[in-house]
Amino acid sequence: MSDNNKLTTGIVILAAGIIILLGKLGVFSFLGKALWPLLLLIPGIVFHLWHFWRKGPSELLLPGGILVVYSILFFIANFWGWSTFKYTWPGLILGIAIGLYEYERFSPTRQNGVLITAGILGAVSVILFGITLFSHAVIYLLAAALIIGGIWLIAARGKTRRGW
Repeated sequence: MSDNNKLTTGIVILAAGIIILLGKLGVFSFLGKALWPLLLLIPGIVFHLWHFWRKGPSELLLPGGILVVYSILFFIANFWGWSTFKYTWPGLILGIAIGLYEYERFSPTRQNGVLITAGILGAVSVILFGITLFSHAVIYLLAAALIIGGIWLIAARGKTRRGW
């Protein structure tokens, strides 16, 4: 065996040993669990690049926008726990709205109703974000409003408005 073959074989065997060791230590399972949203993000970015490099139609922006937003939501859920998804789920609707908006904005031909649909879905998403994020605060605001209203009624009792 020549020296070059020994070097190549040695490097291949060394790399195989390192890969097996890292696999047994759980490195690859961690990467698979933490970085799987890249399987959505990369195609979404590729769809955008195809369109903006003038190699693909504007229809690619619809799934591209959806995939990018969904991958961001799944990254958030992976890193901060899946319990955050109970607050970020309106982002699923927002992804569709962004995909529709990008398609409408960069399409050479205008489609009737696409921008309106994107606007409605975006507004619904923002409203639902507000409701889910502030749902805990709403009960406190309601309690404060009831307390202030009760105090106002108690303080104003017996006083009548005259002059009308």
